[in-house]
Amino acid sequence: MTFVYLICFLLVTVGILFMLKLTPEKITNDLMRFVSPKQTLRDKVLTAKGKKKSRKLTVELNRIRDALEQTGKGGQFTIACAASILLMIIGCVVAIMIDNAFLIPVFAIAFALIPFAYAKRTVNFYDNHIKEELETALSIITTSYVRTDDIVTAVKENVQYLKPPVKDIFAGFVAENMMISSDVKQSIRHLKEKVSNSIFDEWCDTLIACQDDRTLKDTLMPIVAKLTDVRIVNNEIKGMLSAARTEYWMMAAMVVGNIPLLYLINKDWYAALMFTTLGKIVLAICGLTIVITAMFMFKFTKPAEYKK
Repeated sequence: MTFVYLICFLLVTVGILFMLKLTPEKITNDLMRFVSPKQTLRDKVLTAKGKKKSRKLTVELNRIRDALEQTGKGGQFTIACAASILLMIIGCVVAIMIDNAFLIPVFAIAFALIPFAYAKRTVNFYDNHIKEELETALSIITTSYVRTDDIVTAVKENVQYLKPPVKDIFAGFVAENMMISSDVKQSIRHLKEKVSNSIFDEWCDTLIACQDDRTLKDTLMPIVAKLTDVRIVNNEIKGMLSAARTEYWMMAAMVVGNIPLLYLINKDWYAALMFTTLGKIVLAICGLTIVITAMFMFKFTKPAEYKK
């Protein structure tokens, strides 16, 4: 009977999607409007003054979307949003199938986060690739700039030795300065906006200051060296972070694995856990604990980043 209810639910869901003409693009737009509502003038003023910060969920979703668009995979964000809604529904169905209403919000949240976790993994690979190429690019460009005293010439000399996507970023800088505007400071500001990296931001700010005071050129190389320092630190703690993540997943697997183990050891205890109200509440608390601690685990095991 449960299987029949499940089939009926899925058919009704598909029917609603067709009736409302919901497409992945429409779902994505509605989701972004929900998590990032239109700001009033007062909200914008408070944000500019630093008295009101954007919601973390909104910031994170925007960052994932922008990063995927920069990698040419903007369509994946749309797919992730649509898949998240679908998996959230599936999570609710699974909780209903095992007859535990307390697990509905837990499964809904856990299943909905799966596509964004995959998208964030893709973004992290892209960010790491950017950092590796940025270290080489800034090093050779800075060396040429100290010698030539002209940032456009320095970039133009070395752009052929750079690798994508950093090569395209600096090639755009040269093209903008030679064909669109001769304002070097403005071109550097546009260059700064194309890469989200604290050390690169500091390098660009110092480079802008160098256009007024040439003696500041000697401060550029120590800034570039910070990229190397961060890479060395991350290589040293990589094993520790990996071990912490592995240990966490082992503990989570042990918690979930205790349920079928309990069935083999004592069926009465298993029945009390699965079919009584108190047992269902305990399962919901355990599931919620795993979801929350997983978020903290990802937060505290991120690679080290330099912040001013």
